Amino acid sequence: MSTVEAESPAELFSLAGRVALVTGASSGLGTEFADALASAGASLLLVARRKQQLDEQAEQLRQRWGATVTTHALDITEREAVAAAWPELSAEAGGVDILVNNAGISVTGRAETQWPGAWDDSLAVNLTAAFQLSLLAAEGMRASGRGGRIINVSSIFGSLGSSLFRLAAYSASKGGLTNLTRQLAVEWAGDGITVNAIAPAWFPSEMTGGSTAKESVVDRMSRGCPMNRMGRAGELRTACLFLASPASSYVTGSVIPVDGGYAAW
Repeated sequence: MSTVEAESPAELFSLAGRVALVTGASSGLGTEFADALASAGASLLLVARRKQQLDEQAEQLRQRWGATVTTHALDITEREAVAAAWPELSAEAGGVDILVNNAGISVTGRAETQWPGAWDDSLAVNLTAAFQLSLLAAEGMRASGRGGRIINVSSIFGSLGSSLFRLAAYSASKGGLTNLTRQLAVEWAGDGITVNAIAPAWFPSEMTGGSTAKESVVDRMSRGCPMNRMGRAGELRTACLFLASPASSYVTGSVIPVDGGYAAW
């Protein structure tokens, strides 16, 4: 993952010969990230709990891009299972050069109702699992001598409060993930491992589907940003590709908002 100087855009963004692991890859934004990485030539390792949906996504990527794709059904909150599965999982894929910590949950409701269940669940998925997977991936990235890329999918609500939904547990977990991104970037820079985050605003996905089915909610989401609309399918692809590719060789510890200007006002 070294710096590429004076190369063509195609080479700057090429992921040929690289293996990318995407969590939460059975639906939603995870499928978008996987598709973007496959389009640049990466081999994919898709991880989520739902095996059938993973396999369906894998077949679509093979047909669309001719990608090499393996799948692994795993609950990333089960720490011992993750640790036990990692050696085989990584070896099967040929190592992991790029990790996209995309899996996440969002529980809404008054803060008083989120203790302790929603709080524990949110931190387990959105923060703790991402940390464990980053530790495991970084070990292999160091051993390979090639370094690597870790991309955390945070949220604008990792640094802002929400006036539309009550998101105490979600916001806390994403705030933790945002600053974990910065800390790991500082600690691992010398190993050739970059650690960055993407901070989306509102995007249609499986997680937001219940809310985006309501026109009044979509209207409020849209009015919350200067561009006066929600994000659209495909608008997160380029941020992921940039952070995964040689083009971002001197970028680490950064959080890239993809939010229509939401965080700007």
